[in-house]
Amino acid sequence: MVEGPPLPPPAIEQPAPHQVSYGAVTGRAARGTRFVAVLANGRVLVSKPLRGRRFSLSVTLPLGELSLRVLTVSGNGRRSSRTVREVYGLPAAARPRVVRSRQDAVLARRLRTLVKSYNGTAGFYVQSLTGGGGAGWNAKAHFPAASTLKLAIAAAVLARHSGIPPPGSYVGSLLREMITVSDDAAANALEVWLAGSTYAGSQRVNALMRSIGLIDSLMYGGYEVRSLSGPIPVEVDEQPDFGVGKYTTARDMASLWRVLWLASGARGPLRDAQPGLTPADARHLLWLAAHVRDQPKLDRVAGERRGVDVLHKAGWISQARHDTGLVFWRGGVFVAGVMTFRSSGVGLSSDVLAGRVAARSLEHFRR
Repeated sequence: MVEGPPLPPPAIEQPAPHQVSYGAVTGRAARGTRFVAVLANGRVLVSKPLRGRRFSLSVTLPLGELSLRVLTVSGNGRRSSRTVREVYGLPAAARPRVVRSRQDAVLARRLRTLVKSYNGTAGFYVQSLTGGGGAGWNAKAHFPAASTLKLAIAAAVLARHSGIPPPGSYVGSLLREMITVSDDAAANALEVWLAGSTYAGSQRVNALMRSIGLIDSLMYGGYEVRSLSGPIPVEVDEQPDFGVGKYTTARDMASLWRVLWLASGARGPLRDAQPGLTPADARHLLWLAAHVRDQPKLDRVAGERRGVDVLHKAGWISQARHDTGLVFWRGGVFVAGVMTFRSSGVGLSSDVLAGRVAARSLEHFRR
């Protein structure tokens, strides 16, 4: 028979709502707790005796959106629990770490053949963030940035905002609209929030990118609203002729994703260059990216293969169509940026190309 008052529920530090998680579960249990268990979507992931009151567990989470419950039990059988909802599970093997970049000659041959067959100008940059090997072609050529730089706007906003913006708040709502449905008006409003105007806000975004070494990207004002044996190569092989305006490169966008991924684990250059952007902020931005609603591009690979997930941000205008992001599978994660331009106009062939680059890269890295 269980005696005594109910056991107070545990305090959970990680994971937190509206953030990604690589499986770290930490917190503090009530006095008298002798046993702790972790469940995801009702399934027990781990159960262990607890010495003291603090717990720090590493679990293998299911990929995707989940509810995580921490259950605690006292010595005389009293129980309590606390649930964290809207957590996005990612593989433990993809936990942020720093690896050395190097060119993978085999992958380079396969991807260059694929991308050179595109009827227009294209560029790509791909790197395994768990192994370091990767490939690039035309990776430093400037392309019209379109909406890809909304990822940088989000990073600048989170670096300035004190804590993660609450759901439904002015900034929180704008961030969700800008990232998940790529709303241009929301992007402009966030630039104004940053510095009083879209022009001044874009300068804040540029300053953030320069602080982490991204020198081949430019955020220029707002959006028009309508109704590696050696280093991975980053040369310019074909330069699209698109005049002036926002621009970026496959390498810069892949690098931005990489530093945000590192920041989600308190690593990488953002930690020193942008101390206002915390690991929790980075995990929240990745959570937003996990909910992007878009025509399949890089994420075609997730629809074709089980156990694969893609966090991405695309960009498109009539002459350019891009996708950049992180591709996760049980064995790790790679970053990819694929950019296309055609003066006569682009279409679904650009999306198909991004999906094929992701699929061949995944096949290679899984080996």
